Amino acid sequence: MNINSSIPAKIAEISSAKKLFLSCGIISSLLYAGMLVFVPMQWNDYSSASQTVSELSAINAPTRTLWVPLGIAYTLLMAVFGFGIQKFANGNRPLKIVGTIIIIYGLIGIFWPPMHQREVLAANGQTLTDTLHIVWTVVTVLLMLLAIGFGTIAFGKWFRIYSIITILILLLFGILTAVDAPRVQANLPTPMAGIWERINIGVFLLWVSVLSLVLLRTKKQD
Repeated sequence: MNINSSIPAKIAEISSAKKLFLSCGIISSLLYAGMLVFVPMQWNDYSSASQTVSELSAINAPTRTLWVPLGIAYTLLMAVFGFGIQKFANGNRPLKIVGTIIIIYGLIGIFWPPMHQREVLAANGQTLTDTLHIVWTVVTVLLMLLAIGFGTIAFGKWFRIYSIITILILLLFGILTAVDAPRVQANLPTPMAGIWERINIGVFLLWVSVLSLVLLRTKKQD
């Protein structure tokens, strides 16, 4: 057997694996963006502008049975993306850390505790799952910020500036979302809560997609 003749095939196999793993960042972002558009259409009384994304998967919400499996698919894709970042970081330590954080982000998302609907919360019907929902939200946001933070030192100047801008947007609209949180629990009007939250989600999905594209482009040049 000619060992040298099998080398190009092995290189092609590795390149295909890189492309598959690293493309999961884009695929996961497109999936979640599609969920934000399609799933609310299944709930006539839901308002994407005034209601949070978490309400789509709330206990007894009509969209929960659709959102949950799609959400699990999203988080698994993110975990695979994180694994791909780690595997093909080529000694870039900050990038390896980004990969680890994204893996954790993906895996904990599988076990996301649901909240109750606003009416139940306003009637003091909250339980442990509502408290855990808040904890998961805080941890997830911190992981997002950490991933982007380490991403600022993983690549060149333009990606660093882009990542810093992303962090600033997340902080700004995260504060606006947090301000509305007590009104959600009290079942009071929150006319912009859904918009604030979707802006945050959107900029993170975009950052993940850009990171995926940068990695794919870098790997093509290796």
